[in-house]
Amino acid sequence: MLEAEKVANADKLLKLRVRVGNEERTIVAGIARYYQPEELVGKKVVIVANLKPARLRGIVSQGMVLAAVDDESLSLVTPERAIKDGAQVR
Repeated sequence: MLEAEKVANADKLLKLRVRVGNEERTIVAGIARYYQPEELVGKKVVIVANLKPARLRGIVSQGMVLAAVDDESLSLVTPERAIKDGAQVR
């Protein structure tokens, strides 16, 4: 993850900047209750990149971050080994 910041006037949303292969994308994710922006910078995450862009709070979101959630917590899906940006999920 290249950048992460809180979305103004939204308690649950973070604006994320990620690299997908040679391109950069903006993703708006409802994970602010579980992660601080500074925790996410440099983290590798799994995203769904083949979604139609959606506008959330005036920001165009170009994908979705994958996470596991239960009644009390949320955990981002991350690769267990070093892998290149843009690697495909199979």
